[in-house]
Amino acid sequence: MKQKWLLIALVPVVALGVLPGSSALGQTPPPTKPSATRPPPALPEPSASEIADRVQAFYDRTTVFKSDFQQRYWVKAYDKTKDSRGQVIFKKPGKMSWRYTNNGNRVVSDGTVVKVYERDNKQMYEQRLNDSQYPAALSFLTGGAKLKQEFMLRKLNARDLKFEGGYVLEGAPKQPTAAYQKLLLFIDARTAQVRRVLLLDAQGNRNRFEFDNPVVNARVPDSEFSFEPPPGTQVIKP
Repeated sequence: MKQKWLLIALVPVVALGVLPGSSALGQTPPPTKPSATRPPPALPEPSASEIADRVQAFYDRTTVFKSDFQQRYWVKAYDKTKDSRGQVIFKKPGKMSWRYTNNGNRVVSDGTVVKVYERDNKQMYEQRLNDSQYPAALSFLTGGAKLKQEFMLRKLNARDLKFEGGYVLEGAPKQPTAAYQKLLLFIDARTAQVRRVLLLDAQGNRNRFEFDNPVVNARVPDSEFSFEPPPGTQVIKP
């Protein structure tokens, strides 16, 4: 009879979830302290050279780059700002097409000659690709240059430049050019894509391009990179 009552007394203990190894008196064992775990060590920040390698690798495997863009050009001498927007396409080797949706302007290169058309002035400027400010700083997008070969690079503080979550590289051209003195590349840390380019010239003027909604390796016909201005346009060549 004593054994029967002992079994009955144990039933509610098991029902309450007391596991084997608990106190025979039904007391809850003291909680075990969680083992102290250290957070994983932070990865070292990449150097300017390493960031440049990542950017170069991305654009080396990119044959076509399409994006919306916003441009802000600030003239220091007059303290005037001009804003523009549109779509841009780069295609290797050396081709590019800028369509300005706010003013109808066009900038087109077939890889040899750059044509800059200004609709309101009814003028178009033609010049060799290497003499233009556009490809001089962005030629790595079209396969025409290597960042580390063309520029002396240093890494800037992205937080100070309000570009947190990314990297900022400053590049000074190894071969001096009248088009600009240096450029800043604002780089997406996750994709290694350049999201913003800022050009600074000797007069202190600033030309900034923001690239939004980028698409890579889309099919684009070569006809996109040829352009004939409307009749009556004055064509200016150096």
